[in-house]
Amino acid sequence: MTQTIRNKSWAELEVGDKAAIERTCAVQDLILFAHVSGNTNPMMLPDGSANHGSKEVIAPSMWVGSLISAVLGNVMPGPGTLYRSQSLEFKKRVHVGDRLRITVTCCEKREAPVALFRAEITDQAGDLVCAGLAEIDAPTVSIETPVRELPALIVDHADHFAKLVDLAAQLPPLKTVIVCPEDRNSLGGALLSTERGLIHPVLIGDPDRISAAAREIEADISGWALVPETDHRAAAARAVAMVLAGDAHAVMKGAIHSDELLAAVVKKDGGLRTNGRISHVFALDVPTLDEILFISDAAINIAPDLMAKVDIVQNAIDLARACGLDRPRVGVLSAVETINPNIPSTLDAAVLSKMAERGQIKGGIVDGPLAMDNAIDMEAAKTKGIASLVAGHANVLIVPNLEAGNMLAKELTFIARAEAAGLVIGARVPVMLTSRADNDRARLASCALAQLYNHWRREGRAFAGSAQAKAAE
Repeated sequence: MTQTIRNKSWAELEVGDKAAIERTCAVQDLILFAHVSGNTNPMMLPDGSANHGSKEVIAPSMWVGSLISAVLGNVMPGPGTLYRSQSLEFKKRVHVGDRLRITVTCCEKREAPVALFRAEITDQAGDLVCAGLAEIDAPTVSIETPVRELPALIVDHADHFAKLVDLAAQLPPLKTVIVCPEDRNSLGGALLSTERGLIHPVLIGDPDRISAAAREIEADISGWALVPETDHRAAAARAVAMVLAGDAHAVMKGAIHSDELLAAVVKKDGGLRTNGRISHVFALDVPTLDEILFISDAAINIAPDLMAKVDIVQNAIDLARACGLDRPRVGVLSAVETINPNIPSTLDAAVLSKMAERGQIKGGIVDGPLAMDNAIDMEAAKTKGIASLVAGHANVLIVPNLEAGNMLAKELTFIARAEAAGLVIGARVPVMLTSRADNDRARLASCALAQLYNHWRREGRAFAGSAQAKAAE
């Protein structure tokens, strides 16, 4: 049944009539207010930290005052109300998480349709936050109207990558060879990661191009180790050789084609192969989700068979666990959520689910086949009658092939405004594989993934953080 609201006309209003609503100040309120008003005062905007600096940031006073209009326009007098004037006096600052009660009381009726309202806003402690008088034109006719459902807005309310970066920064810098950082994006990402203490960089590439990129971003890299190599394939080969010699413990892609770097990494002789299959995992910070979403494989294995998918699933679980997920929920995707012999990916998904159930894939809960909607959305899963520990809240998605994974990751990045980081798993060392178009933050987040995965692989457990972590290691 549709909810409606009915106003109180000027003729129906009586002095002493009172109405109130409650509202909790949220991070999203401050971000939206900054967009609408153009006020980007840093005292009133969440920062980029994991908790947005919510304890220190102050809610704009005009946002607080605007809550009075919600009572006047929605409750009393209600629909049809128009402002004439508003006076406000602010008694106390409001912060994220404060629960506010907004009360209006009719204190005077003037010549129709004018009425005067006293407004007060108090916080959860009962302290007066704001007080004032509102002069309005009350509606002259009775109106009953349906409650409006506003369109949904996507606002990135939690920076999940920031938490990982802060955690990884507590570990010793990872000596990382950066292959061809010859443009502003790749060199800027390396600079940011170095400044945050995630990596100790060694550059391989064309010295002239690297120097030009450094001048473009006004970076001083005079103290960085630089191995000159103008040919990209040769630079990739030298990076792999450094790892094999123990001179580097991670590889980061710069302004080099992925296939050129990966050709050196996956070589049977002289590459970085191990006993398992090498695969790529995207980690995406999606604004509409409450945790990082992992997607694999969207960059290396083009059309993996069943046994290749076993390694792809295991690699993705391992990275998710390294990032702090105790028991990742893995949804193996297909076009449908039922087994269909004419769709081979549904058969693979069912087998992978059973293999995990029997311990052939470890560390996560695996279910499939699942379609994208019922893997991510609980209502979609309920509608289709799917009852599982994964359906509706998967945090790891395994795609049928590279094409599907690449399109899914890029749709989330460019349409849903997700931020993406990427890591190659299953090689001797972590390989940070990002798009050449990715920004500095994508490379910073990829370095954090590499740090945390390296620790997990070495210690057999996720890094929980410690003030003494660097000293201890």
